Amino acid sequence: MLACAFTVITLGTTLPTPIYALYAQNMHFAVLTTTVIFSAYAAGLLAGLLVFGRWSDAIGRRPVLIAGAVAAIISAAVFLAAESVPLLFLGRMLSGLSAGIFTGTATAAIVESVPPDKQATAAAGATIANSCGLGLGPVLAGVLVQYVRDPLQLPYIVHIVMAALAIVAIALVPETSSCIGTIGLQRLSVPAKVRPVFITAATAAFAGFAVTGLFTAVVPSFISNIIGIGNHAVAGAMASSIFAASAAAQLAGQHISPPRALALGCATLTVGMVILTVALQYSSLAGLLLAAVIAGTGQGLSFSRGLAAVAEGTPTERRAEVSSTYFVVAYVAVLLPVIGLGLAAHRWGLKASGVSFAVIVAALALLCLGAIGWQERQQKSSYAASAQGGVSPALWKLNQFRKFPD
Repeated sequence: MLACAFTVITLGTTLPTPIYALYAQNMHFAVLTTTVIFSAYAAGLLAGLLVFGRWSDAIGRRPVLIAGAVAAIISAAVFLAAESVPLLFLGRMLSGLSAGIFTGTATAAIVESVPPDKQATAAAGATIANSCGLGLGPVLAGVLVQYVRDPLQLPYIVHIVMAALAIVAIALVPETSSCIGTIGLQRLSVPAKVRPVFITAATAAFAGFAVTGLFTAVVPSFISNIIGIGNHAVAGAMASSIFAASAAAQLAGQHISPPRALALGCATLTVGMVILTVALQYSSLAGLLLAAVIAGTGQGLSFSRGLAAVAEGTPTERRAEVSSTYFVVAYVAVLLPVIGLGLAAHRWGLKASGVSFAVIVAALALLCLGAIGWQERQQKSSYAASAQGGVSPALWKLNQFRKFPD
């Protein structure tokens, strides 16, 4: 029941994706305005994460989950009444707030609701619930917008009903928290020991989340304006494909060592951006879909295993604040690059700005790939020095030559 509620709430956060084109047509705004409206989600999410991130430890999981679901219902109601850009902005901010309140708490509640020997499976289930919601939102809205009457109202009515059922489900499950925490702002910090790994992993997460922001906010415009397909269901399916690929990669990569998975994710993300560049140049729908799947795979690997790499080097008592800092970096990537893309599209056109975006993301991923290789070499040198009595490999070899010159 908790997993179903989690899916429903995250579904609402991507529900407007195929509808942006209709809003732009009815309210006469360009891609830049679409990206600003979309970015309001990230602002609301960061506020929910930082302000309410610790509340469920103090007052319980259920009250916080219900508050997140209520915020989702209010967001859908604002979208129902939206006839101006400021109302769309408010609706997206409330949607982000609901996600910020709900996501961490729902994950904790799902893990705590099972015996200790099944908590790893429950954590994977929470990941699946989150990703399924993100992927189903654009598909549901795309089908309703394309094939059913009242496209600007019906998707939100459906989600309000689903969110109300989610509240009932939450109210029926037992409380899982011992309510021993304190209310306060979530602290953000990174210990000096883990900063090199954190910087690399967070940069990879930034690149990956920038791509998910691109496919959620701007790809429907790519499909209609560059490729020439006006089907909203196709736009919704395209947006959902990156989340499906990300979820599959996160599950498949659980048993790969974090440094190797992070490197593989960065390499895969780079390939995805190369394919995206080609797809935009040749106006290829198949290429755009392939780019979404490959980039989503890279994003899923680099994000999940990057977080694991950071957690491995962080003291247990500081993992919450370091993980929160990691998530803040990731969600800022949803906010800033997409707005930058909108500004570039306003000045240089959608295709040129999309290609530039892909090149910048690929450069970031390659930079992370180089940093991972350098860190592994440093680590091997450190191990070798320890094995040789604490001296550097070069000095150790020189000493061996002096002992045995022949």
